[in-house]
Amino acid sequence: MDLQEAFLQLALLGANWVLWVLVALSVASVAIVIERVLFFRSLAGRDAALLKPLSEKLAKEDLDGAKGLVKGAPSPGARMLGPMLDVADRGAGSAKAVAEGNRASEKLRLEKNLGFLGTVGSNAPFIGLFGTVIEILRVFHLLGEQGVTTGEDASAIMSGISEALVATAIGLLVAIPAVIAYNTFQRRVKRILSEADALTGMAVSQLVEADEEAS
Repeated sequence: MDLQEAFLQLALLGANWVLWVLVALSVASVAIVIERVLFFRSLAGRDAALLKPLSEKLAKEDLDGAKGLVKGAPSPGARMLGPMLDVADRGAGSAKAVAEGNRASEKLRLEKNLGFLGTVGSNAPFIGLFGTVIEILRVFHLLGEQGVTTGEDASAIMSGISEALVATAIGLLVAIPAVIAYNTFQRRVKRILSEADALTGMAVSQLVEADEEAS
């Protein structure tokens, strides 16, 4: 099989299918962005709001009350605290180990589908460039077969080259918002995790104090 001929046949199909790939990636990216925006909005400030009431409950050694505050809460800190408080009677060391174990799963939950946005942002320009290359190959192949004999032929060739550049432009159009969204969401992940760490850190310190008083 002649690979060069096979690639030429692919190029002769034009860049339309590449454009459809970029459109599909764009639609998927928009869907992910909307889902993540709503998800992060539902978590905004929740762990910070729990900090004071939870500290008061733990200062009074009211574990049941503390569990009630975090039960069913969707924020990462609250979800990490639930299992922590369940093992609080075993000591602060066990609670801290449980929190650290759950932090990884919460980080994965916060970063859900962000890898797709990063991949689209970094690769969409290359996909668009690929579309441009195969479209230019198609135009020059037709030029080699038909030649340029009139002004209309020259105009058609220039029009084909300009259409080829559309793929690169669309690739950039898809990539830029994806990169912006990816970077924005990564900052949100760090902020939310820092609030969760502050909440769990406070709980661990309160449990340590309770252990020291008990001993």
